Amino acid sequence: MIQFQNESIAVFQSALFQTTCTVAVTEDLVIVVDPNWLPHEIEEIKEHVACVQGDREVYLLFTHGDFDHIIGYHAFPGAKVIGSKGLQEHPQKEQKLELIQQFYNEYYIEPPYKIGFPEVDFVIREDGEQLVLGETTLTFYLAQGHTHDGLYTLVEPLGLWIAGDYLSDFELPFIYYSAKAYEETLRKAELVLLNHRVSLLVPGHGQATDSQEEMGRRIQLSQDYLRRLIAAVMQEDAVQLNGLEKEMPFSSNFTKDCHKDNVEIVRKEYFGG
Repeated sequence: MIQFQNESIAVFQSALFQTTCTVAVTEDLVIVVDPNWLPHEIEEIKEHVACVQGDREVYLLFTHGDFDHIIGYHAFPGAKVIGSKGLQEHPQKEQKLELIQQFYNEYYIEPPYKIGFPEVDFVIREDGEQLVLGETTLTFYLAQGHTHDGLYTLVEPLGLWIAGDYLSDFELPFIYYSAKAYEETLRKAELVLLNHRVSLLVPGHGQATDSQEEMGRRIQLSQDYLRRLIAAVMQEDAVQLNGLEKEMPFSSNFTKDCHKDNVEIVRKEYFGG
């Protein structure tokens, strides 16, 4: 379904994990971000792109290489692909493809197109790197922490901030890679708000927002969670750690595992295991 739409931007939301896909149209291009999840949902995205494309080129932006974000890669043949160097050199490409196949198998879904890991045409290597296409400027910041290969992307002149799996309205940090890198990525988020005219923030999961106040609240929410998590691990405070686990929304075996991963990564990085 479409959760947000204006004359230039449509944000689609999957029924699964509230995962988003953003389609943005400028004078020069159509950019499709992380097309996902279910075949009929990706088909809706494809139909929308066909309606708005005109004579513009289509670019696929992948915020990171988690399987739910790359599952729709081959739905857009011929599109140019943008991703980080970490995505291009991802060390677990085969594992991600196996997870896609496993997902289809578990739900008896016939894959609607070939399963593949994105081949990156435009490789982003550093903070502040830009891709200028006519009157459209894409500015990138490496966003590590959740994964090693994440990207923030600013789309001008739309004032669109694609945040990947950060700054959700409901989802607390899932640290798959590095807590220290996650803290740095949140500091970059503060700088993005200071240095760019942001009209709309779209997270990888949850609701888009056009409120600067809400954007700041989400940054602080994640920072506060990480501070309390680090303190609880340092003090070996089981009560506080249990409370942090219960703060995870949509409590499930998945969120319990994510909480355990968060604790172990913090323990290893900050306190030597």
